[in-house]
Amino acid sequence: MLDDEENKRSLLKKIKHSKKRKVLLYMKNIIASFILMGLMMVGLGLNAQQKVSKTVSTPTHSKKLASKKTSNSANKINWMTIEEAQERAKKEPRKIYIDVYTEWCGWCKRMDKSTFIDPAVVKYINSNYYAVKLDAESKKPITFNGKEFKYVAEGRRGYNEFAATILQGKMSYPTSVVLDESSRIIQPIPGYVDGPTMDKILHYFGEDAYKTQRFEVFEKKYKPSGK
Repeated sequence: MLDDEENKRSLLKKIKHSKKRKVLLYMKNIIASFILMGLMMVGLGLNAQQKVSKTVSTPTHSKKLASKKTSNSANKINWMTIEEAQERAKKEPRKIYIDVYTEWCGWCKRMDKSTFIDPAVVKYINSNYYAVKLDAESKKPITFNGKEFKYVAEGRRGYNEFAATILQGKMSYPTSVVLDESSRIIQPIPGYVDGPTMDKILHYFGEDAYKTQRFEVFEKKYKPSGK
């Protein structure tokens, strides 16, 4: 009997001990689950912060792009039509520079890629002239000083009457034409002109030096800005 009682007591102890172990194991599992959930929440929080950070930083990136675009636009000539130039001249009189070109003219394209991106040329022409791009073979009617100039079909390639007028009948491309503040022709300058020479020409007419001296004299005395 004693042995049986001892066995029961021993078994109960084992059961209680086992229950305690199970309870402890259960508690450990619960604690581990909470820790895991906590870590997951922290991870989600970090990801959310990173996304917010990226979203917030986007406007800064946009500002950089906008600044870059503004910078690029400042390095280009503000080309316009002759009609637009005359309209602006009503409010703010300026001389008008006209680049007369054709689509097939190789030297015209070369001036676009070199002369008309020269920083000194871009800066001075945008500040002191209205710059006009004129396709000499344009089929679109052009209005100048209240008169309409039309396209004339001739041979394989025709021409616009306005181009023929300002080129004084000498259809050579490229040709630069400078008009005074009253839209009167000062002088057409035929042929390719490089950046440094164009800078001198623009100053020569822009400063009205053409009224008192020959270009050769002005050229010898001319000093580019910043030098």
